[in-house]
Amino acid sequence: MITLQQYSTENITDKNQKDEIIEFLFKHLEQYGDPQADIHDAVSYAIGENNKPGGTVITAKDADEKLIGAVVINKTGMGGYIPENILVYIATDKNVRGKGVGKALMQKAIDSSHGDIALHCEPENPAIHLYKKLGFTSKYLEMRLKK
Repeated sequence: MITLQQYSTENITDKNQKDEIIEFLFKHLEQYGDPQADIHDAVSYAIGENNKPGGTVITAKDADEKLIGAVVINKTGMGGYIPENILVYIATDKNVRGKGVGKALMQKAIDSSHGDIALHCEPENPAIHLYKKLGFTSKYLEMRLKK
C-alpha cells in the first residue's frame, strides 16, 4: 500500500521534508537527473516560495513511511500555445519500479493540475511508455540554443 501526499507552501513547513524530497530526486533520477541545486529550485518554485507561480509536488510513501517516489510539476504562467504546466521531475525508488508507483504519482499530478502538461523525455527513457499510456503524445521536436 502506498500513500500519496501533495505539498504546497502551507504544508511543507519543515525544511527537512523539502530536503528529503530533493535528496530523493537527486538520487533516484539517476542519469536523467540534474544538479541538486537545480532540483532545489524546481521544488521551491513548485511549492510557491518567493511568490513563484507554484505547481505541485507529490510524494509516495510505502507502509513504513519510506519515501518511494516523487513528482514535481511547475506552472508555466502560460496557456494555449504553451501548456499551463511542465512536468519537471518524476522518480521512483528502483526497488518499486514497475509496481504502479510512477503511474499513481502521474495520475495524481494530472488530476490535481489545471490545464495541459508538457514534459521533456529522452527517447531511451523507459518512462516514455508510462507517459504514452497516460495520454501524452509527442507534438514537437525540442531544440535548444545553449549560450
